[in-house]
Amino acid sequence: MDVLFNSINVRDLLSSHDLDDSSPLSTPDLRLLIDRLNIRSLDIKSKLHTYILSHHHDFSDLFINSSNAVVLSDQLFTHVSDLNKLVSKPIDVEIKQTVDQIRLKHVELKEKKDALGLVVVVLELSKELGLVENDLVVWKVVEAAERLMELKLALRVTEECENEGEGEPVVFGLLRKKWTDSFEEIQKVLVKFIEKAVVGILDYGLAKVADLMTRHVITPAVGSISHSFSVEEQRLDSGDITEAVLRITPLSGTQVENMDAENIYSGISIVPDDASKLSDFQTIRQLTSEFETSLKEVMFISSEKDERLTNFTDNVEVHFATRKKVGILATARDLLLHSDFKLPKEYSRKSEDMKNGGNVDLLFSSERCAISEAASQLLELVHQTLKDVCLSSPTVALEFCHAARDALLLYEAVIPVKLERQLDGINQVAVLIHNDCLFLSQEILGLKFQYQSDFPTSMKGAVFIDLGIRYKLMAEEILQRQIKLVKHNLMEAIDGADGFQNTHQPKRYESAKFSIDQVAFIIEKVHIIWEPLLIPLTYKRSMCNVLEAVCSRMTKDILQLDDIAADETLQIQRLIHMLLENLSSLLASLVGINQTTKPQEALSGSIDDLIPSLPKLRVLADMLDMPLKSITASWESGELANCGFTASEVKDFIRAIFTDSPLRKECLWRIENIKV
Repeated sequence: MDVLFNSINVRDLLSSHDLDDSSPLSTPDLRLLIDRLNIRSLDIKSKLHTYILSHHHDFSDLFINSSNAVVLSDQLFTHVSDLNKLVSKPIDVEIKQTVDQIRLKHVELKEKKDALGLVVVVLELSKELGLVENDLVVWKVVEAAERLMELKLALRVTEECENEGEGEPVVFGLLRKKWTDSFEEIQKVLVKFIEKAVVGILDYGLAKVADLMTRHVITPAVGSISHSFSVEEQRLDSGDITEAVLRITPLSGTQVENMDAENIYSGISIVPDDASKLSDFQTIRQLTSEFETSLKEVMFISSEKDERLTNFTDNVEVHFATRKKVGILATARDLLLHSDFKLPKEYSRKSEDMKNGGNVDLLFSSERCAISEAASQLLELVHQTLKDVCLSSPTVALEFCHAARDALLLYEAVIPVKLERQLDGINQVAVLIHNDCLFLSQEILGLKFQYQSDFPTSMKGAVFIDLGIRYKLMAEEILQRQIKLVKHNLMEAIDGADGFQNTHQPKRYESAKFSIDQVAFIIEKVHIIWEPLLIPLTYKRSMCNVLEAVCSRMTKDILQLDDIAADETLQIQRLIHMLLENLSSLLASLVGINQTTKPQEALSGSIDDLIPSLPKLRVLADMLDMPLKSITASWESGELANCGFTASEVKDFIRAIFTDSPLRKECLWRIENIKV
């Protein structure tokens, strides 16, 4: 840019530089000068153009800044004009008024804040007093008293608080009154407690005295045959009893003579405790008869009276059988009530028979199952009783037979009531009770073949078949109850998936995945409880029943979806594969049960036959990523129908997966019109 700022020497443009400054130029020199000036002008224009282009950004910023400066100057002029107009008015007066209003608002705000704080305090105190009343309702007296002590300071409650309420809000007086009412209520409750405690102490003392009197006075007197009893009552004119006196007096000789022989002999331990000793009692019977005859001969007793002593000794078998029956039932009841129904930690299906419970062989099956200690000991007691039946007279045998039957019935009467809570849950105790009932049913049916031939002639028809059937039905009922509980828990877990809708959303997918994990956990828990205890075939049948419910429910929920997005099909397929993967080891173990079971006892059919919804669920997982034509071809070939799909299910599935198109209409028409 130097050429723009430096002057041009004309002599430098001429051909000859020695010309005098005052000499005129010739025409050629002028033409030459004009040409060279034109050339120089063009050169300057070119350089100027180049410079401007190279500094275009700088020139642009310069112009923008200039424009902004002009705009700002205009705005400044406007503001100064406005300020000038304002200054011309009395603005100081308005400012003072505004400041006064602000000060007033601040004072009002402070007063409202103070009032609000007071309201908050009142609400807190009222809430605490309400909690005191609630504590008194639920008999939490200690907690209520502690709250009242804290509120006493807050409410400034004193013995002379009547004058303290002057100049304070009325609400504090109401709160103090509420506090006083609660305090009086606590006092009433404490008075009642003290009254009950005193009465309880008196009741205990009187009960102790009555117990000692009963034990040391009344019981010995009542047990003695030489005392009589009478009660004397003293009444008021109104008929109310004021006093009752129990009199115990010894009997006279004639009164003793009229006592029943059974009462006299009942205190003497002459009835045998063993059936084998009954034959030795015949000597006592003969001597008693002779003794009674001698008493009649010396006229010590009347000859017209029936032979009480002889009759008592003649019925000794009945007395023996009755005593034994009571003892048998007492033993059965005690062992049922005190059994804990727990398996030892070292228990396994292959372990040998244990002394108390454990594994036993079923009478009419080659399988073994675990039973409780109660069932084992109860059956031992029944066997011992029936052995006594074989060695006893018809009279004693009949009582023993009834005792054995009643002992068996005690299990049904005691155990379901004692273990009701366990039967309402999924646990080993419920399975053990099922095994006990199954074991007892088969053992009861075998009693006829084991003992009937040795029974007395009059007892040959005594059988326990009805009890065997009864316990078999009870075993099946308990098992079905367990299966129902398992299904209920599984259905609740699947409910958490919300019908597997919108699984393409991360939150809904995680919810469905959690439901599948819950299902797998419940099934694994049931497997751990059932597999070691149930008979293999019963375990397989029950587990297949449970798995069928899971697969059927999941298949039904997925097929009921009316619109499935492309991403959703992948997520649903992943959930199905997740469930099948979790069940793979269990399914393999169920298949292995048939291989370890005798052919005549094995369940017929494969796992797919026992769980019909399992192959249907597998095929459904494959259908989620199959083309429309492939699904139609599978229906036409009968593959889908063989897995349990219906035409309506396949059509609804296609409508949910694929959008409306001529191809979809054609495939739906083919599915509807082709009979498989």
